Amino acid sequence: MSVFSDFVKMEKIGHRYVIQYFCMGLSPSNIKAEIDSIFGKSAPSFTTVKYWVAEFKRGRTSCQDEHGSGRPNQVMTPEMGKKIHKAVMDDRRLKVREVADIVDISKSSVHRILSDDLEMGKMAAAIDHT
Repeated sequence: MSVFSDFVKMEKIGHRYVIQYFCMGLSPSNIKAEIDSIFGKSAPSFTTVKYWVAEFKRGRTSCQDEHGSGRPNQVMTPEMGKKIHKAVMDDRRLKVREVADIVDISKSSVHRILSDDLEMGKMAAAIDHT
């Protein structure tokens, strides 16, 4: 991550703290006016202000980004390793695609887990990757 992207991330969090502070008694329009006077051109959009006001009114307390939805960045868990190992041991003719369907993760993740985590590189190399 570059210094610039770190700065932008910190700036966004700073905006959110200011929005959180002002949302106790001001409307989104008034908060936007206050933020514009504080941050000038680097102020967030009105849509962003409305979004964060709604989040804080719903009870959100954190100004940090939440983890994205979807598949986790790291799918290798002991349970996942066991599922993949069992599937391969039960039928060594399975294709990577079929293992991926069984455990519901991507083919590339299955291949990485087979070769890196389970050290089944030779077996994984013999499996048809289609």
